[in-house]
Amino acid sequence: MSRRERHGAVLLEVMIALAILTSAGVTVVSLAAESARAVSRSRAAEAELRAANGFFSAVALWPRADLDRHLGDRGEGRWIMRVDRPRPTLYVVTLSDSASRALVLRTSLYRPEAPHVAP
Repeated sequence: MSRRERHGAVLLEVMIALAILTSAGVTVVSLAAESARAVSRSRAAEAELRAANGFFSAVALWPRADLDRHLGDRGEGRWIMRVDRPRPTLYVVTLSDSASRALVLRTSLYRPEAPHVAP
């Protein structure tokens, strides 16, 4: 192989190596960007869950009368709250995202019936 042909082969090898390195670099940068987006989405979901939990903490303190007044679906800020009473002493409260209707939180609350007073 002449010296001139050898220089051409070395140049071709360098170009191929640069292409491989560029491809690997783009992959690493893309992976890092996707990881950053995943962390951001996770933080946003955690903040949403914390806010919903704070709201649920307040709802858990409601007496029977308040829960009865809120039966069915109603908008509560950025959520849709649904209160169901499957049994006379059991309430199921569900909080869904108002935009996507995705379930955020659900809980069951027990409220004893009022004692019957004899006349």
